[in-house]
Amino acid sequence: MTEPAISVDNLSFTWAKGEAILQACSLQVPRGEFWMLLGTNGSGKSTLLRLLAGLLQPQSGEIQVKQPIGFVFQNPDHQLVMPTVGADVAFGLVAERLPPQAVRQRVEEALLAVNLLTLQRRPIYALSGGQKQRVAIAGAIARHCEVLLLDEPTALLDPDSQLDLVAQVQKLVKSRGLTALWVTHRLGELDYCDGAFLLEKGQVVDQGDPARLKQRMMQVEDLSGAAPV
Repeated sequence: MTEPAISVDNLSFTWAKGEAILQACSLQVPRGEFWMLLGTNGSGKSTLLRLLAGLLQPQSGEIQVKQPIGFVFQNPDHQLVMPTVGADVAFGLVAERLPPQAVRQRVEEALLAVNLLTLQRRPIYALSGGQKQRVAIAGAIARHCEVLLLDEPTALLDPDSQLDLVAQVQKLVKSRGLTALWVTHRLGELDYCDGAFLLEKGQVVDQGDPARLKQRMMQVEDLSGAAPV
């Protein structure tokens, strides 16, 4: 395995009310690869992503993630804060105190990477859901993030936009040397990744070849679908 950009070792997390979400969870995502995180509702997928992003703190275990990190929420309206596409991408660069010319260059490069350069002046409210998600990704690219964490970014999109977005992220990972971890429950999205993890009850119970994990999940769905109510 190549050098990991994301490394989790024996991670545990319990909510204040005592509900254990992650228990002795361990995984590694190789640098420059696109991996996905599978699991049923309540398995700990979104919690794990928030721990990786530093939005939550674990009770025990170790997390190492190559910086800087870009986080893409399931609902882009929760993270797009400026009125236009270009202004929103530029907003993430404020802390870097770059000269205006450098900001313009970074914004244009990032929007070009996600095929939204022509929409730089477009109001955010006038975008489709898929375009909003690409703006969120452009914000991470503009900040030169090494790692992208994406929490079910296609959940609110129509089927065509879902596949467009996952193909776009795959292209960005390969062309720009990024590392991405993408939470999903859509088995068709596994066709685009380098590998996948299966999370059950807060632990990684299987990992590796996405085609094999896709087949495993399809068999589980077939069995549950055939089971009596």
